[in-house]
Formats: sequence, structure tokens, C-alpha cells
Amino acid sequence: MNNPISCIITDDEPYARKGLQGYIEKIDFLELRGSCEDAIELSDLLSHQPVDLLFLDIQMPFISGIEFLETVQNPPKVIFTTAFEQYAIQGFELEVIDYLLKPISYDRFIKAAWKARNYFELKQCKDQLPYLFVKTNGRLEKIVFDDILFIEGMENYVAIYCRDKKIITLSTIKALLEKLPVKRFIQTHKSYIASINNIDSIEGNIISIQKYRVPISKYLRKSVLESISR
Repeated sequence: MNNPISCIITDDEPYARKGLQGYIEKIDFLELRGSCEDAIELSDLLSHQPVDLLFLDIQMPFISGIEFLETVQNPPKVIFTTAFEQYAIQGFELEVIDYLLKPISYDRFIKAAWKARNYFELKQCKDQLPYLFVKTNGRLEKIVFDDILFIEGMENYVAIYCRDKKIITLSTIKALLEKLPVKRFIQTHKSYIASINNIDSIEGNIISIQKYRVPISKYLRKSVLESISR
């Protein structure tokens, strides 16, 4: 990777935060951008300091790490750091990169760090491709990113609206968003993704793309406006 992986530690135990910070400082492809005591502090930090990766404890006061991931829109990727193994299944359902049980050894930590590096390297390669393939009607169909106008989620399916066609494929909005270049697409609503380059206008909480109208949720409005004004 050309750039280090930016990360934040969130844990209510000072000793745990200090230990993770020491580990991160030993790994040249990790860059610590902040350290938080709880998910409330983390939410505030992320609002003005976006990062790639969170080292996130689960059992914390006010809001647990799992509750945080279930409620926040478009969170960074996560490595859970916890003393409780019973949350492992929930963690992997939330598509975390790894699940570290305390006390965390340096050997185990560096394995998790390399998993994160491999994930971001693969994602970087995908971001450089101008297209993706999706399965529809029993075949794989190539879709060029420039042709995508917006995407609509329909439970376990998504409809991809292109310039000259509409493709329906078995997927979720979250899973498809992972395959799209982050600088070209933005989630506007829990059920919608818009192509930034194809946005014609925004009025109130509605995006106009050609003849279509795409909603913006109040929770995502700030990130949408920031993305299109870069």
C-alpha cells in the first residue's frame, strides 16, 4: 500500500489503550489517529477524523462496540478487541476483519494487522478497476462504473440502474458498496447508493439523476454533501 492504514483505538480501559498503542507504533503500515474511551467519544472523533480501521472494544459504558456498529452509517472496518469470546459470531456477522481476545499478544495482534493490510490492498486493486461483474439471470454481466446512475436495495436484492439498462442481482446494499470505488459512489440512504459523477442536482433531501429521484436520509445528508463538494 502507498499510504499507511489510519486507525483509532476505542476501549474504556486505559491499560488496554496503552498496550494497543504500543503495538501500533511497532508496525509501519499502521498510523494511529486517535484514542477514545467510549463509542460516544469515537462518534465525535469520526465526524471530523475519518479513518480506515477501528480497534474496538465490545463491552463499554453507554454504547457497546456491537451497538455502535449496528447503528452507525458506513463505519470504518473493525478489529474487535475484547475479553469476551461469546460475541465472536456477532462480530463476524458484522463483517469485522478480526476478533482479538484479551490479553492480546503481539504475535496475535500482528496477524490481525496483516489481515487488515491484505483487505485494504485487495480493495485498492478493486478500486482501480473501471468495472465489476455481477450475477444476473444465471450469467455474469460486466458493468462499467461510468454507466451506473444509482443503486436501489430491495431486501436481499439490488437493482442497478445504468444509462441504458437495469440489472437486478442477489446482494445487499452493504455488500455491493464494498465493491464500489469510494471516491465515485456514496450511500445516500439505507437503501440507495448514488454515482457522484452522475448527480445533476440536489434539492432538499432529493438527488436528481437524469429522470430519477434518489432520497437522502437525514443521517447521511452531511456525508453526502461533503462527498460531492470535495
